[in-house]
Amino acid sequence: MTAPDPVRAGKALGGAAAAILLLEGIAVLFVPRGIAQTGEGLTGTRLTVLLVLAVLLVLASGLQRRPQGLLIGTALQVPLVLTGLLSGAMWLVGGIFVAIWLYLLQVRKELLGSPFGPPPAAPPAPPAG
Repeated sequence: MTAPDPVRAGKALGGAAAAILLLEGIAVLFVPRGIAQTGEGLTGTRLTVLLVLAVLLVLASGLQRRPQGLLIGTALQVPLVLTGLLSGAMWLVGGIFVAIWLYLLQVRKELLGSPFGPPPAAPPAPPAG
């Protein structure tokens, strides 16, 4: 099945991808609070890693209009899940976000024919007659 208007569907799916990445960035910003209460606590390195990841996720949300935006967003799913090494709850939260991301890629593949790359050109309009 393909979308009747692939350009419009591509824009809608890009907006959904941007929203997911933005929510992921916000979720990562909650991790330092949880780490601060653990045995080793919040070190400067851990805080820096989490802040950099949060900034990268927010910036990647702004790149979803570009062709490489989905690739960057997909690559950032790996460090998101790996935040589970810092806080156990992030295994679950990161896993849920990755599942949503994979679902979005699957829907994109069904509607546009490819999970990555620009949407195909809109079909030509029927002649007026």
